[in-house]
Amino acid sequence: MTGQTTLKFRCPVCRKGVQREAEDFPFCSARCRIIDLGRWASEDYRIAGEPVSQSEQQPGDESY
Repeated sequence: MTGQTTLKFRCPVCRKGVQREAEDFPFCSARCRIIDLGRWASEDYRIAGEPVSQSEQQPGDESY
């Protein structure tokens, strides 16, 4: 053993192994990268936390 630890990465979409040097890292391909972007755009992913009420929003924050 050389004493080095090798990290293994998996694509978050299809779980296929991916190299850190890959062009689309952390995804295995452009296809998986676009699928992930679509999931964010369609609000399939959410950040955990309490919803922010209208009165708590800062001036200049617009909801779309």
